[in-house]
Amino acid sequence: MTLAIGCALFAGILAVSAAGPVLVDVHTAIIGAEPPGMAPSASHPLGTDTQGRDLLTVLLLATPQTLKIGLLAGAVGLGAGVLLGLLAGYFSGAVDAVIRTSADVFTTIPSIAILVLLATYIRVVSVELMALIVASLAWPYPTRAIRAQVLSLRERAYVQVAILNGVRGVELIVTEVLPNLLPYIAASFVAVVSNAMLATIGLEILGLGPQNTFTLGTTIYWAQFYGAILRGMWWWWGPPIAVIVLIFLSLLMASAGMDRIVNKRLSTRA
Repeated sequence: MTLAIGCALFAGILAVSAAGPVLVDVHTAIIGAEPPGMAPSASHPLGTDTQGRDLLTVLLLATPQTLKIGLLAGAVGLGAGVLLGLLAGYFSGAVDAVIRTSADVFTTIPSIAILVLLATYIRVVSVELMALIVASLAWPYPTRAIRAQVLSLRERAYVQVAILNGVRGVELIVTEVLPNLLPYIAASFVAVVSNAMLATIGLEILGLGPQNTFTLGTTIYWAQFYGAILRGMWWWWGPPIAVIVLIFLSLLMASAGMDRIVNKRLSTRA
């Protein structure tokens, strides 16, 4: 039930994000397009900012970009983690030592400090580049988790039978190990996407996000930059925070539901 609600909520957010930019006039998000500093009204449901941009339009343009960064960073980070985890867990020896040590080292380093440093020294940050910056530090956790699962699966009877039948190397990983990891990988993907979005939004609120693209984090950054909280302009910072809460709530519920399924399956197989 938790998984279904979380997936349905996230699917709804994705649907609105996909349809939103088509349903609004994107020109109202241009500076000076509307009267500045207007409170919510019938013509402007979320009001306008001090630059004269319609905030409903900004919100509908920013949400899909934030989701794109999180999903892309999660996919790249998890992909690298799964590959490294499979290699480390199956081949062990020197390969395992190098991958395990690298993952342990990067895990102990404060990731936010490195992300801030990278984002600071890159002059022009696009959505894709932002996702790659976050993904560059998203791989250690899935690497360690997948490695631990592979080490456990190597000792299972069906894997040993496959080895006795001559199945080895990449073929063994693809046919015997990887299919049994798919539920765990799905649960890990939700967790990695959540962490990637959290890191992305944190950088954007600090003013280190994409400069020429609307995102939820940059919307909050400009709201605090122009003192929207002190000026009582709740319609500027409130809606993006509400959308962020809904996104993380949906991911949290989906992750909790997947964890229950994965843990039940692992305990059954054990």
